[in-house]
Amino acid sequence: MNHALTLTTGNTQQQLLHQYQMVRSKSLAICSCIETEDYTVQPMADVSPPKWHLGHTTWFFEELLLVRFCTDYSRFNTQYSSLFNSYYKALGAHTLQADRGNLSRPTVSEVIEYRRYVDANLAKFINEHVLTDEMKSLIETGLHHEQQHQELLYMDIKFILASNVVDTQYAVQTLPPAPEPIHGWSEFAEGLYQIGHDAAGFAYDNEKPAHQHYLYPFAISQTLVTNGDFLAFIEDGGYAKPEYWLSQGWDWVNHQHIQQPLYWSCRDGDWCEYTLYGLVALDLNRPLVHISYFEANAFANWKKLRLPTEQELEVYLNQTPLAAGFADAALLHPNNAQNVCGEVWCWTSSQYSAYPRFKAFDGILNEYNGKFMCNQFVLRGGCVATPDQHYRHSYRNFYQPQQRWMFSGIRLAKDLV
Repeated sequence: MNHALTLTTGNTQQQLLHQYQMVRSKSLAICSCIETEDYTVQPMADVSPPKWHLGHTTWFFEELLLVRFCTDYSRFNTQYSSLFNSYYKALGAHTLQADRGNLSRPTVSEVIEYRRYVDANLAKFINEHVLTDEMKSLIETGLHHEQQHQELLYMDIKFILASNVVDTQYAVQTLPPAPEPIHGWSEFAEGLYQIGHDAAGFAYDNEKPAHQHYLYPFAISQTLVTNGDFLAFIEDGGYAKPEYWLSQGWDWVNHQHIQQPLYWSCRDGDWCEYTLYGLVALDLNRPLVHISYFEANAFANWKKLRLPTEQELEVYLNQTPLAAGFADAALLHPNNAQNVCGEVWCWTSSQYSAYPRFKAFDGILNEYNGKFMCNQFVLRGGCVATPDQHYRHSYRNFYQPQQRWMFSGIRLAKDLV
């Protein structure tokens, strides 16, 4: 099932402009629930200020389209060229990620004005040019890039709000309770399976080419690991038993004094979890989220099971329906059915590397994915913060093994004899 945003085939330029405006407005809608002060802070190096996300996603369209293809275009501010460059070395200098929160200027209002300026010029560009395939491809990639940053906005806003001493929440509604999970396993026979993207519609270069991969008999849990499951691991002393942990994971747990998942706390003997709805009592039926690879691997060892490979998880996902309402932008109606994907990104045991015959994007986007294929693990399945029409089952997310501020969880696997 392909839910990717498709712009390059069968769309008029007015339809393309409409898609552009819809995606761009969503980023501002996500930020509409926070205060001006929340736009500017950076509590840790991995988290970027929301102000920076809004500027960087605008920089993408200005730098990769307007500057290149509009001979009469005048930059909004020449200093933004390096300020909002994330990591494109071929495009010159850029601000270090850890330093993005050190800058009080431009102001939030100036960044919003920057967005309006670029949006107006991009609309003029779409209306007045005969768009080449390259131009359409860059616009389409830019919109998916912005949708990636919309998920990052939720991750970063949650971390920013949780870092406050004063109780703070993003959503004003009450988080509904999760239903009791339905347990079961999906079994798969030994054989060759097609992995990767080969359908029509957008995909990143790291999802290609589609290829055959041999798998031995295996089973995947139809139920995500829940808070209650992981609480049992904690109560059994899981964080204090080195036999469950990778060597680097054990060092991480001890050096960082990790004793529970991110956003969990125990108050007077009662476990709580910080959510976008604020601090709530730990719901034992809700899927575990914000877990590192080290913790996921240790839990799997404790259960005498394992994490799936990314190929196994893709095969499982291909026969699994997508979650309804999978990308509700306000995160107010998360899907609770656990036999569908889309609740949390699931860690796999696969290190992030190139597929056989991988070819990076041509031209200016060459640096998009391939340069990060080192010391990271793949996650699959999407999450409640993944924007609508952005996800597909071949989607490969990736993070370092100690990172856990993303919406990451666990789906277990086992070998079949």
